Amino acid sequence: MRYASITDRLAHLGSGKWTVHIKAREMAAAGVPVIELTIGEPDILPDEALFEEANRAMRAGRIRYSNGRGEPGIVAALTEKYRKRRPDVNEQNVLCFPGTQTALFAVMLGLVEAGDAVLAGDPLYATYEGVIAATGAHMVPVPLRPEKGFHLQAEDLEKAVTPDSRVLLLNTPHNPTGATLTAEEIAAVGEVCIKHDLWIVCDEVYEKLIFKGSFASPFDQPALADRTIVVSSISKSHAAPGFRSGWAIGPEEFCTRLLAVSETMLFGGQPFIADMTAMAIAGDFDTAERMRESYLRRAKLIIGHLSGHGALKPMMPEAGMFLLVDVSATGLDGATFAERLLEEKQVAVMPGASFGDQATNFIRLSLTVADETLSEATDRIAAFADSLGKDEENRKWA
Repeated sequence: MRYASITDRLAHLGSGKWTVHIKAREMAAAGVPVIELTIGEPDILPDEALFEEANRAMRAGRIRYSNGRGEPGIVAALTEKYRKRRPDVNEQNVLCFPGTQTALFAVMLGLVEAGDAVLAGDPLYATYEGVIAATGAHMVPVPLRPEKGFHLQAEDLEKAVTPDSRVLLLNTPHNPTGATLTAEEIAAVGEVCIKHDLWIVCDEVYEKLIFKGSFASPFDQPALADRTIVVSSISKSHAAPGFRSGWAIGPEEFCTRLLAVSETMLFGGQPFIADMTAMAIAGDFDTAERMRESYLRRAKLIIGHLSGHGALKPMMPEAGMFLLVDVSATGLDGATFAERLLEEKQVAVMPGASFGDQATNFIRLSLTVADETLSEATDRIAAFADSLGKDEENRKWA
């Protein structure tokens, strides 16, 4: 039988990146007491008012078909949210999707195709390469260097641009590094995008979870407004990843063109979730602030537990719900370290290679578990790293 080429392009870009996570879940299901530090699922619930609104809307009959752009209430709430950042925003700049992932897939489908290139910082979120490959385009990685705090440098972007480059996929605050670009850094990157006529697709799901500095976006800079598309959701800001409610905000012409793509894919989301999302966006909830405080505290906890172990170099994030640890001094790469850590200490972390070549010697830890559990996990990680040093010493004297 014959298959479409997309199945080949994505064959190695699916769940294979989550092998350690999947194995940890299987071990846990078998009764092994695994501590899971792999994925970014908030450990608090959404505000009770959002549950009540979703329930009210369902029982009021808000379970019928919607439309491609989004329910009037959520479109109005998003318009107001982004109008505070840029006064020229109107409802024609808004498209709603079930989550950032779907929004990103549709946006890329509307911008690139076979023969095109998409520039993306490396390390990068694990699904980005697949989203790009699905369109037929290819990804051009731009190194995000640890010595620069993983901040995208305009000169590195310039070096990576090729004649077929069409889009810069930007993520700030960044997953997995937590790097948060300043307005000045974005302006410098934007100059490169203007020079080479690149679209900027900016994933801003961690906008509300910044520890250090303030949030900045190319969407807010007039020189970049006509080439910037923002994707985001309530998954991180309101601790609601399972509700799958996101959006894309971009130039009116782009949104008009993409509307038919959206309608062909989905023809609308669930109205009751749209009502809940509208309340979340327009309301004054402290969910993000509570998460931000706990993730910052936990990041410092990890730094405190691991910094005394010379083979481990934890890197303080500037935002988000993850922390990277450089494990290269242990003699293992991130993938081997993660695999052995799960087997020997029953702690599951993400190998850095899941996020690109630049993260090969790192592991990523989630900050979304209770402090005491995280303390236990980091003690096990430190003990495992120390045991590697002892193994090397024993081999030297054998």
